[in-house]
Amino acid sequence: MSETITLPVLPLRELVLFPGVSMPIAVGRSGTLKAIEAARTSEDQWVLAVTQRQNTNKVTPDGLYNIGVIARIDQIQRSLAGIQVLLQCDRRGMAVRYEHSDTGYLQAVVREVEEIQPADADEPAFQALHQEAQSRAAELAQKSGLSEDTVRQVLSGVEQPGRLADLVAGYIDIDPGERQSLLETLSVEERLRRVLIHVQRQLEVISAREDLQSKVQEELGDRQREMFLREQLKTIQRELGDDDGDAELEELEAKLDELDLPPEARKEVDREFKRLSRIGREAMEAQVIRTFLETITELPWSERSKESLDLVDAETVLNEDHYGLADVKDRVLEFLAVRQLRLEIEARQAEQESLEEEKIEERLQEAAEPVPDDADAAAEPVDAEIAERKKPQNDDRHKAPILLFTGPPGVGKTSLAKSIARSMGREYVRISLGGARDEADIRGHRRTYVGAMPGRILKGMKQAGTKNPVFLLDEIDKLGVSFHGDPSSALLEVLDPAQNDSFTDHYLGVPFDLSEVMFICTANFPQNIPGPLLDRMERIEFSSYTEREKLEIARQYLIPRQLKQNGLSEQQIQLPDKTLKKVISQYTHEAGVRQLEREIGRLARKVARKIASREVETLRVKPEGVDELLGRPRVRPEKKAEKDQIGVATAMYYTPVGGDIMFVEATAMPGKGELVLTGQLGDVMKESARAAWSYAKAHASALHIKKKDFQQDVHIHVPAGAIPKDGPSAGVTMATALVSTLSKRPVRHDIAMTGEITLNGRLLPIGGVKEKILGGVRAGIRTFVLPKDNEPDLEDLPDEVREMVEVIPVSELGEVLALALRDAVFQDGRLLFSGMSKKDVKPLSSDVQH
Repeated sequence: MSETITLPVLPLRELVLFPGVSMPIAVGRSGTLKAIEAARTSEDQWVLAVTQRQNTNKVTPDGLYNIGVIARIDQIQRSLAGIQVLLQCDRRGMAVRYEHSDTGYLQAVVREVEEIQPADADEPAFQALHQEAQSRAAELAQKSGLSEDTVRQVLSGVEQPGRLADLVAGYIDIDPGERQSLLETLSVEERLRRVLIHVQRQLEVISAREDLQSKVQEELGDRQREMFLREQLKTIQRELGDDDGDAELEELEAKLDELDLPPEARKEVDREFKRLSRIGREAMEAQVIRTFLETITELPWSERSKESLDLVDAETVLNEDHYGLADVKDRVLEFLAVRQLRLEIEARQAEQESLEEEKIEERLQEAAEPVPDDADAAAEPVDAEIAERKKPQNDDRHKAPILLFTGPPGVGKTSLAKSIARSMGREYVRISLGGARDEADIRGHRRTYVGAMPGRILKGMKQAGTKNPVFLLDEIDKLGVSFHGDPSSALLEVLDPAQNDSFTDHYLGVPFDLSEVMFICTANFPQNIPGPLLDRMERIEFSSYTEREKLEIARQYLIPRQLKQNGLSEQQIQLPDKTLKKVISQYTHEAGVRQLEREIGRLARKVARKIASREVETLRVKPEGVDELLGRPRVRPEKKAEKDQIGVATAMYYTPVGGDIMFVEATAMPGKGELVLTGQLGDVMKESARAAWSYAKAHASALHIKKKDFQQDVHIHVPAGAIPKDGPSAGVTMATALVSTLSKRPVRHDIAMTGEITLNGRLLPIGGVKEKILGGVRAGIRTFVLPKDNEPDLEDLPDEVREMVEVIPVSELGEVLALALRDAVFQDGRLLFSGMSKKDVKPLSSDVQH
């Protein structure tokens, strides 16, 4: 560097920098910004950092001291508070003159100032002065809160007396004017002596303060005295090596400080931590508070899983894990598609807002009023317009849907939820609500109770470790109620997207955001879920698997899994489709595939035993060989009747394990005209039978029934007698069997029917159409009669089933009788048998639409 050099001037207010010090400063004034920009374009990036004589916004050459420090710009950071510059101070410099540059900033012609070294650096007096200053500075640093190791490390790196004086002068608490005087003191010995005096003065102030605190301590009451004794006890325990409480508290405090907590939670955490620090670990409340704070640190307040929004990959994962279930997969892919589009919109909005903020900053720099001085340590207020843009907005861009999977057991509800989490790249958590009878299971216990703990929702969030997992609430229809409270009521807040962003657990006591959690609930009987809770969920129904679907699931998923579990290869055991169909129909009776997997596992174990005993090397299991391996069939599926019979009609019914057929038998016998019902029928089925009896009486002539036939008793029986039955859908079948008996006309054995009837003979819609028809197909029936209002439900049938069956939708009982009774037709509202003219037959109802 030459004898003089022209450098940009960085004016400082209320701040004096010394050589050898690194210091960040805030920059805001336009002139200072231009000076920094000019320095950045130079090769060495030097500036002259010099202090103002007065604390004013306007900078003039007369208002600046002549001596400052030559510093290099190391880093520049931009933030909402302005621009922050990190200066590395190198050596003293004197401004020979100040002048204004052409671009509007102040610059100076600078000459380096050399220190005046002592005549004899080895003189004992100077050495003593140096050592005393070093010792006193170390003592002051330790009393100010720095650790002994830190102080030793810092001072060991400073060997020159002048550097020591500058280092201490930069950190002692003195007026800026006195600091500037120390900076201008070029004699190393004189500067070291003056710094020692300031250090000694501050040590005396600290000592006086400690004496004052000691006197106050003596006047404290019993509670303060107890605290003091506890601190002494901690010290003794630390000396004995029996206590590491302070280290644990420091570690806990560090964890709490790292959390990104909402203001309300931060306030509660700070209050509880202060209590814990004050009362000591021996107090009864200490462990309760510590457990609470540790629970806080374990919850995911801001951690999120990185979502996978690739629709192709997500669809691939769902198809790998589950066969069919197109409606459910479509709903998940729709959610991912919406999420992807929202993120793209947010990215564009963020980019636009960033451009607008840059324009606002440019307008601020062009404003006439200068920005406050850059040397203040405190950040200046942000422009109101920028601050308004940075306020958090109440939106629902992160809110996830709340799905309810309903259906019979074993159809894949629980396992699909896990696949959804895998396809989305989220964590997966499952809790079972079956049998939960206490509100505290959901919300937790208040900390005033002994053994209090958080509820299962927060435990699940802690297990997930992120705030956006896929959270499965299994068996939500099995919730109970007791005098402890209703857990379903507690779930109202959890499963409400409008409220769950501030879910408050009793144990936690502060709101926790659940809005980003994708809740999935499962239920077998949705009618058992309270209405307000059911209203908060999007319901997706899982229907029973067809035999073909079970065959595909077994081939793609169950057999490979069971072969792996039983140590077999695909070459050692072969299961043809006919064999699997026999296992499905004769050894399982279910809507799902759980029992089917168990039976395949049994087959695999039998074969594994034969192979292990060297009886065979490979085995192809034929249908006739299944009985030898699995024993006699345990399921006897109902089959259609072999011939037409009077008084026997085929009904269809639905159970949680799928649909099936049953026979309704009616017979007439001498008596008093009474209706006898057997077969463990429920109240609804009994009422359906009485409605059919009344309809037959009211329309006896049109149904070709003689009045004397109603003077005999009619017995209706629905086997099997040991199985309870109920529901309105067998009403049309009972009416058909009853009319067949009284009119002595046989019922077709190859047709099955379902539907509720009214006293006027109208057919009302029923549920479970898909399962009922599948059960009829399994029994060998291909013609089905159902209410016309159920015609849209036929879309749920698989394509291969629709191709093999004939479904006839009807709207009144006369049409059913014409289809079910042999040699019968239905014309113009009249039921006609072969050889009859419609002139001789009355219509079944007067309001029939022709």
